[in-house]
Amino acid sequence: MRLLSLILKDIRIEHTLFAMPFAVMSAFIASGGLPAGREIMLLLLALVFARSAAMAFNRLVDAKFDMTNPRTEGRPLASGKAGVKSYLIFVVVMSVCFIVTAKSLNELAYFLSPLALLIVFFYSLTKRFTAYSHFFLGFALALSPVGAWVAITGEIGTESLLLGLAVIFWLAGLDIIYSCQDVAHDKELGLYSIPSRFGVKKALFYSSLSHLVMVAFLIFLFGITPRLGPIFLLGLAFTSAFLWYEHSLVKPNDLRKVNSAFFNVNGIISVGLMVFVIADMLL
Repeated sequence: MRLLSLILKDIRIEHTLFAMPFAVMSAFIASGGLPAGREIMLLLLALVFARSAAMAFNRLVDAKFDMTNPRTEGRPLASGKAGVKSYLIFVVVMSVCFIVTAKSLNELAYFLSPLALLIVFFYSLTKRFTAYSHFFLGFALALSPVGAWVAITGEIGTESLLLGLAVIFWLAGLDIIYSCQDVAHDKELGLYSIPSRFGVKKALFYSSLSHLVMVAFLIFLFGITPRLGPIFLLGLAFTSAFLWYEHSLVKPNDLRKVNSAFFNVNGIISVGLMVFVIADMLL
């Protein structure tokens, strides 16, 4: 139990919050209202299992880098508090649970589940060869709204793809901000990121641009989805305001509020937009 507690704390299980709201939005839009209780429960379980497997895999493959980074050297694997075997077992168990849960949803979800795992695992390797690893992270999390649509309807819908594209640019934008903290470490170890390649000032500009693209995809989603109405537009205004606030917190010469921008503000953005979408679907 102590090892399990260490792993759950290490993978920040509470940060499933980032992926979950967009999946719930997709499920409500796909259902045209309230999804069936069984489907939404299985969907949420699948999200928790997939993200847990992906994060534990990330800790495994990045352990040698975490040991040399002051920000991450206290993580269980990097500090020796937990062993590789414990993490491997956790990854396998979570992966199996994800596939079994997908099988309980429908045939397409089950068929796509191994591919989904490969994609979320692959992200952890991208920082070794491309500065655009932030977009691979976005792509990994974009599977949540697409997967939710599959869970509810048994097919892939255009609306879910648009939500997925919005997630790609949202996550890329916020991950670029977060990576600004590790510029010196990434350069020293030969790891790639937009901040380490272009500098913090340009990186923050690219982050802002990514979030503008996110908003554009959400506007497009509104345009093609008759089920979305004025409450969704209020949610879009809410999202835009908090994105602006997020970028006001971080300056090229002042990164002290990066964690507030990354965790607090983006948690408000994802949950807030979800509430507006649910309200729009139900009211």
